[in-house]
Amino acid sequence: MRGRAGLYGAVAAGGFRRYATYGTATAAGVFTNTVFGFILAYTYIALWDERPGLGGYDQSEALTFMWVSQALLSAGALIGGGFQEEFQERVRTGDIAVDLYRPADLQAWWLAGDLGRAGFQLLGRGVAPLVIGGLAFQLALPTDPLRWLLFLVSVFLGLVVSFALRYLLGLAAFWLMDGAGINLMATVVSIFFSGMLLPLTVFPGGFGEFVRLLPWAAMLQVPVDVLLGGGGGAADTAGALGFQAAWAVVLLGLGRLVQSAATRKVVVQGG
Repeated sequence: MRGRAGLYGAVAAGGFRRYATYGTATAAGVFTNTVFGFILAYTYIALWDERPGLGGYDQSEALTFMWVSQALLSAGALIGGGFQEEFQERVRTGDIAVDLYRPADLQAWWLAGDLGRAGFQLLGRGVAPLVIGGLAFQLALPTDPLRWLLFLVSVFLGLVVSFALRYLLGLAAFWLMDGAGINLMATVVSIFFSGMLLPLTVFPGGFGEFVRLLPWAAMLQVPVDVLLGGGGGAADTAGALGFQAAWAVVLLGLGRLVQSAATRKVVVQGG
């Protein structure tokens, strides 16, 4: 058990170092996130000036929601940039056979690598835009260290949910062979249903309740609400974390079932 933990820890560290080598791309990403953040911030200000309290947030909370979303954007691979494209390419070329022969679990291997990538993106591309946003606008960031700790737990669970969804996209390549179309569809769904553009609490009625039950809400909406305090009670925070954990278990379990079907029935190209 200890040896396996060390193996996956090394894989995660390798994923972190791999993305840390792209300094120019990271700087460009920080610039892009910050500029896009300013554009959205002034859009939010105009919207909340017209509709104070929209979605249950005051203006400073709405701005906080937006800037924290920018901080989580790359870490959660909400608009691409994760591992799934590489995974799909390895399936297409047959290199996935090498992964299957490793003395390690396929899903755990890719999860560890993706968490390493996400850790770097969170630090490298997430912190700077949030700091800049905090200096330029009045944000409702908490001062309670426990609230930040709960937020980090929620972010971790959101990253696992994000991985689990994208792992299913990667596995789809065993049958589709070209993942470009499904990746594009997944990106559109992620943008709309994660809360990246607007908080999901803005959506009215039954539709709003429905989208807040989907796994994409666990990737962005829930972590930001945990940071902001949500309903304010410990029960609400526990329920939010439980919601994320439940989706992580369900999706990881589904991924294992699909993986089993793929590796049992699909012949690697050229083999």
